[in-house]
Amino acid sequence: MTNNSIYVRRANKLIVDENKGFAAQLPQSHVATAMKNIEYLGYTFSYPLMQALRSLTVEQFESLYDQLIDDLRVMVGAHVAYCPMYPNFPDQVMQMHDADLYLNEIYHYITLDMQAYEVKDRPVFVDNIQLKVIDLGSNAEFYTMIRQLIQSKGSISDTDKKDIDLAIASANPEDIVEILPLEIPFKENVGFVAAALLKHDKASLEMVGRYMRTATDVLRLAVAWSDGDVSLSQATRFRKFKRSERRWLLGLLERCHPMTEDMLKYRDRWVRLGEVLHPSEYKHKFTNCKVAFDVLRNKKPFSTFNGSVELAFRYRQFEVLLDLLKERPGEFARRLDQLLRSTEPTKDVVQAFGEVADQVSTPVLLQVISHFNHRHAPPELRVFFPKGNVAKAFAIPNILPKIEIEICQAVVQACERVLVERFAKLPSLGKVYLDERLMEYNVPFSQRSASKALHTIVRGSQVELREGNTVRFFSWWKEGMVQGVSTDRVDIDLSAVIYDAEWNYVEHISYTNLRSSKYQAIHSGDIVTAPEGACEFIDLHIPSTVHYGGRYVVATLHSFTNQPYCNLPECFMGWSMRKEPGSGELFEPLAVANKIDVTADTQIAIPMILDLVQRKVIWTDLALSRNPHDYNNVEGNQKGMILMGKALTDLRKPNLYDLFKLHAEARGVGGLVTADQADTVFSLDNGITPYNMELIMAEYIG
Repeated sequence: MTNNSIYVRRANKLIVDENKGFAAQLPQSHVATAMKNIEYLGYTFSYPLMQALRSLTVEQFESLYDQLIDDLRVMVGAHVAYCPMYPNFPDQVMQMHDADLYLNEIYHYITLDMQAYEVKDRPVFVDNIQLKVIDLGSNAEFYTMIRQLIQSKGSISDTDKKDIDLAIASANPEDIVEILPLEIPFKENVGFVAAALLKHDKASLEMVGRYMRTATDVLRLAVAWSDGDVSLSQATRFRKFKRSERRWLLGLLERCHPMTEDMLKYRDRWVRLGEVLHPSEYKHKFTNCKVAFDVLRNKKPFSTFNGSVELAFRYRQFEVLLDLLKERPGEFARRLDQLLRSTEPTKDVVQAFGEVADQVSTPVLLQVISHFNHRHAPPELRVFFPKGNVAKAFAIPNILPKIEIEICQAVVQACERVLVERFAKLPSLGKVYLDERLMEYNVPFSQRSASKALHTIVRGSQVELREGNTVRFFSWWKEGMVQGVSTDRVDIDLSAVIYDAEWNYVEHISYTNLRSSKYQAIHSGDIVTAPEGACEFIDLHIPSTVHYGGRYVVATLHSFTNQPYCNLPECFMGWSMRKEPGSGELFEPLAVANKIDVTADTQIAIPMILDLVQRKVIWTDLALSRNPHDYNNVEGNQKGMILMGKALTDLRKPNLYDLFKLHAEARGVGGLVTADQADTVFSLDNGITPYNMELIMAEYIG
């Protein structure tokens, strides 16, 4: 993978090393042919990119084009062959007799062979789909994008980390200066970036050390250096550090104050790391480390802030509580709901919080605003997303007592006042246009467990379905060798479950039910082994589904053979929209709305939920743990899917419209204007969009 591979996937841009000062060398026919070829994949070139390409030699152009076409094919899922059980899907499945379908399945399950069918000609693909434009980029813009990723105020995905790592690995010394910011606000990113710099020998220990502020920063660096989970949600087996590296890590830790309380948050990790670092060898040089490790190893008494807070709550010492929490405003914000439902008078709590709210980070304030905007009328379920690299969610009944609307409004106003004052210190935005459709897109606080996708958006966001009356889901997977270990036979099942407006089950389409005439839903056939790769499709006709009372559709992948997706050579899923399901090829790259790589350490994936009445895709990107008492199929996991469906369709999180509106109020000139009058545009299609995650996370939630 190259920098251009990252750039085209993240920003639809290419860097062209132009031969400046020379006349156009590349024949127009080469550019025209390339553009015609990528149209099939849903892309085209901008005029500036066309002109830049003309300056290349044929050899330079061919090298760039070959890499581009490979990248685009992978992005949309066109790099593999699609050979379903019934190649003339969907008509073939609808027209076959039930007995034939049944006998074909039994034959395949017993022999692992499939019946051969003559592939019929299909009508030409007739849907008119707007092409995505690939524009001319630059090295400076690319490094700015990587720097913004590093500067994110929230967690970033595994894909983001791989992109940063590759950019650092390929950067020259002068490029490293452009990539690295002065500060790295989000602590998980500190450990990962520092380890990447050291791994690729791109920075001195002194340069890396400037990012280390706390003991947990040092722990995350040691974890990242050992290829572990920097979120610290999972234990890490630490590698053996060189003597010079041990001295350096202990030196970083020695200057962190206070040290012991921070280390106690991850006591077991520090005890294991201490066994590798051998701090006793340097007890006279690193005396603070000696004291801290002595407390941890021997479990000596040590009074912590959180322990004092819990005691104050237990004995209802609310004046002490307020004094304690004002010392740590971020913790005050996180405990605010608990305080308001535990104390009287609540106005004193709001006043105390208002005195320190300006010391609370922007992401936390935005979440407080969103929480209290709806707190007086809570949803049916409370949803929790545990920290970690697997996108799991838990939902429980919401039994919290209500808080008076006046108190909720006072909290919201206090937070908004602080944010407007904070944002006002940033450069002016001029006249601002703000697209109301951004209300459906959530703010990207945490992308830690986000899957790699053609279009990555934030969990819970709702995207309008493209024009068309049929949704076509597709999946592809392969069995084989992964790091020298055989996967054995792999069977991944694509399923779709239809529910009504109240989340009552009405129908499902899966290997157990290949078609539904009533809902005009069809499955392409169950393939149970994939040595050369296998695929499945589901077509769902929107008008008939809605006509018979269907509203929500939960699309899922089930690993029937129980391999977690992270142990497969490749597995992905996506969907496209069709006006005429029978036209064009079974898989038309041009029609792909989104494609998501399924790589989680789980056996059940729920990439999205469709709301067919509102014609929206609700982006879930979730994983369910398999219940050992249920069959690993769509029927056996109904209860969990309904719970997740209800929770995700009613999820209340800070949205981009509210965030950008605060920026417009603080930094805009003359109120909101139309798009053609604006200096700064926030919308779905132009200017700053929900897909500019690096920019939003670095510069708008800071």
